[in-house]
Amino acid sequence: MKILICEDHKIVRDGLKQILHQLEGLTFIAEAADGHEALEHFQREIFDIMLLDISLPDLNGLEVLQSVKVKWPSTNVLMLSMHPQEQYALRALKLGASGYLTKDTASEELLVAVKKVSEGGKYISQALAENLAFHINDDKNQQKHEKLSAREFEIMIRLAGGKSLQETANELFISNKTVSTYRTRIMEKMTLSKNTELTRYCIENKLI
Repeated sequence: MKILICEDHKIVRDGLKQILHQLEGLTFIAEAADGHEALEHFQREIFDIMLLDISLPDLNGLEVLQSVKVKWPSTNVLMLSMHPQEQYALRALKLGASGYLTKDTASEELLVAVKKVSEGGKYISQALAENLAFHINDDKNQQKHEKLSAREFEIMIRLAGGKSLQETANELFISNKTVSTYRTRIMEKMTLSKNTELTRYCIENKLI
């Protein structure tokens, strides 16, 4: 079993490695401190499992997830985040993640999750399963940001985090005009008018 850990804090990576070394059949653990470094690892090695943080210093973890599932679909991706499950888990699972854990997860649960996804299964906690069941076919419980496409969501997070249209365009390799068009769509779907309102919404819903 080959595992790649993508997490920007070394102390967290070290802790994860210590836990993962308890796994039978583990042959190799690689580390990446950001999304670009993680994708570079895939140019040299194919991994069975990737532990992927959502909050990275360069790319959003969901962007990395999308890239991995398109180019290396055999890799099972287990999302690991400080964000509450209900905010990001459903979107991550829809994009192809094999599971979602928060960083306060006990080490025993992490090992169970890794073992399950390594066997081709999906791992979600009981709390997340209840939350997903509650939201199925219930538009009344759908939050505004859940109406956004994956690209719109990426851009919303950047704008809410204080990035300018130009900075966002540069990071995503698209034009300033395209970002502006996306921003208009986002504001319409979210029924907001200012970036400050967008930032407040994201903070209140623990998206940033």
